[in-house]
Amino acid sequence: MASSFHWEADSSHCKNHDPQLSVGQKVLSELSAVTVPAPVIDRGVAFSVYSDGIFRGRGYYQLTKQLQKKPSNYHIPVLLQEVLFWIFVDPKGTYLDCTLGGGAHAEAILRRLTPTGLLLGMDLDEEAIDQAGSHLAGFRSRLRLKCDNFSDLGEFLREQGVEKVDGILMDLGISSHQIDAAYRGFSFMQEGRLDMRFGHGQVLDAIRVVNEYSEEELARIMFEYGEERQARVIARRIVQARKKARIESTKALAAIVEERVNPRYLNKSLARIFQAIRIEVNAELQHLQTALAEALDHLKPSGRLAVISYHSLEDRMVKQFFKANAGRCVCPPELPVCTCNQSGKLKILTRKPVRPEQDEIARNPRSRSAKLRVAERI
Repeated sequence: MASSFHWEADSSHCKNHDPQLSVGQKVLSELSAVTVPAPVIDRGVAFSVYSDGIFRGRGYYQLTKQLQKKPSNYHIPVLLQEVLFWIFVDPKGTYLDCTLGGGAHAEAILRRLTPTGLLLGMDLDEEAIDQAGSHLAGFRSRLRLKCDNFSDLGEFLREQGVEKVDGILMDLGISSHQIDAAYRGFSFMQEGRLDMRFGHGQVLDAIRVVNEYSEEELARIMFEYGEERQARVIARRIVQARKKARIESTKALAAIVEERVNPRYLNKSLARIFQAIRIEVNAELQHLQTALAEALDHLKPSGRLAVISYHSLEDRMVKQFFKANAGRCVCPPELPVCTCNQSGKLKILTRKPVRPEQDEIARNPRSRSAKLRVAERI
């Protein structure tokens, strides 16, 4: 009689937390004998093997070849050439990438730095820091990384003994990897746990927001952060549904929204609602406001701040911050001399936001909503 066996994901041994566990399951289902544990590798699925209910050992299924064939979404930078044109002012300088992602923008800057230049990178997402650290390993002598929120950029610079920098980049929103990784819970297109946290150490997640916020609070965040017109109707339906069963998955939430939205507008409404909940979970707008102020304080004279935004709330905040610190005279036009004493701290370099060209949008459709604004420290 043949022995029965099964496998269990062993995430504590998975390097880079690769979610492709189904590949390991497929391999094990094709085995005819107990698996011999494989050596530890850089990218792979770890698993434990049981035969007739008895633990037989751990193994790894290597994903390296498959991953090499399929380029990582971490490496699709938005407005790359435009960012370099506006932010790179000194090849010997010091630059800060506040939202590192997989390090694609950072790599382009590092390649243009002299041996005395320095790039500091930070990201709240532990997976992004791991990925960037691996991707940028060849630049270690000119690279410093930290897993932290970009609103704490001032503390990061102080830890590195850096007072002012020549350029700061903020690429807001979520990465393609975060969208595509179903277990992160950012996408309504895939089944996954309602998580939506940028950092795994955060206490608040989307499950708590959806199941514990009042109807009024849900309606407010969907209207303010998602600009969803049917916010009240959807909030009411969520509260009704969670009385029967706790809402814990992306598809469960999407199904509730689907009941109250015209099919013609469903995808747009779902995008707005998921955006609103994500913004609330990560306090994105509050952290952005703090980060902009911190960036202003840590730019050298003629240093540049470049911000890429992806929705109107972010872009409006950046535009208003630049304008407020441009120091334009607010005196009545009939006065012969200025009496308001508005002293500017920033010079706005992009009168209108820079948008991706059509060829970039064709290569990377997710870049279509990107807007780049740049200002220079006076």
